[in-house]
Amino acid sequence: MEMQKDFFAYQAQTTPYAAGFEVEKAEGSYIYGKDGKKYLDFVAGVSANTLGHSHPKVVQAIKNQADKYLHVMVYGEYAQEQPVALCRLLAEATPDPLEITYLVNSGAEAIDGSLKLAKRYTGREEIISFKNSYHGNTHGALSVSGNEVHKREFRPLLPMVTFIGFNEERDLERITEKTACVIMETIQGAAGFLVPDGDYLKKLKRRCEEVGALLILDEIQPGFGRTGKLFSFEHFGIVPDILVMGKGMGGGVPVGAFMSSRKIMETLSHSPKLGHITTFGGNPLIAAASHATLKEVLESGLMNEVDEKEALFRELLVHPKIKNINGKGLMLAVNLGSPEYTLEVAKKCMEKGLIVFWQLYRNEYMRISPPLTISMDEIREGCTVILDVLNEN
Repeated sequence: MEMQKDFFAYQAQTTPYAAGFEVEKAEGSYIYGKDGKKYLDFVAGVSANTLGHSHPKVVQAIKNQADKYLHVMVYGEYAQEQPVALCRLLAEATPDPLEITYLVNSGAEAIDGSLKLAKRYTGREEIISFKNSYHGNTHGALSVSGNEVHKREFRPLLPMVTFIGFNEERDLERITEKTACVIMETIQGAAGFLVPDGDYLKKLKRRCEEVGALLILDEIQPGFGRTGKLFSFEHFGIVPDILVMGKGMGGGVPVGAFMSSRKIMETLSHSPKLGHITTFGGNPLIAAASHATLKEVLESGLMNEVDEKEALFRELLVHPKIKNINGKGLMLAVNLGSPEYTLEVAKKCMEKGLIVFWQLYRNEYMRISPPLTISMDEIREGCTVILDVLNEN
């Protein structure tokens, strides 16, 4: 237990309740502990390990790049094979007018960059976001996140940020000619995986076009195949002006990006130049892993299996203690009624060899966001554990 002791002694934690679980290795759908046990992972690093743990194609891409070179120059100066290939593949895989990608280090940095881009392009100052949204924890991302409990100790934050109701059509009138951008999670994550109603996104996009505001869609969680499409906005018949991505993009390495049209993106290059700059964004090692992940998601057929896997989860997870299940694809939130009970269920599942987690804002919801590579048998295995725990507690 020496490593766990050092973990608590020297590494900052984010809550008073960190588990300190000691990891030995991780492969496929499983994490192996130093306790000699294996744990089926229904969380996938909080939606980050799109292809499971240590996917051989991702690992090989990292090894191949490591043999050539690592960091050579700050972002945007040198042409490097893997970052260029990644940006080209993203352009080929997304609809017009999305064509130019700015690679950064995390989803939160991508959010900050997208906000700067929208303000720079429109010349406006007002930002509209959504109640109960979550976009990250940098000052900019926190400013547009919609839960005051997580923000109040860090004020002052960005000014001129207004919050409207998710799926509330009457609030769309609050988007005006003063609005630089509307930023929205295509599926609200921390609030319990809430999905837009009907044609709500079409009405939102139309309103933005009417007043000249840019629509930024945060696909940091649902992106890269998690909902059965490469990006979840593809289910709703619209295309954002700026697309933000991260988490599952890297297959287990830290990365983020924001994407737009050439006309919009080029405004970051002048007046002033270096409108956004990052030393390690576009790092070739990270880009190699991201390119391998994207290529596998696009070519493997895994996205075609998402609907069937979601249906199996919903078929199996029927129990009197389950109030409802939100979400889409392999991005599901199971309502267990109270935060205390959800935490207890997660603890008992871990004891039985299953990793589940809870939602950031809505702790009564248990997160299920396994890798796309999870098998039907593994889904059955994990759901059996959940049902056993619900029956016993």
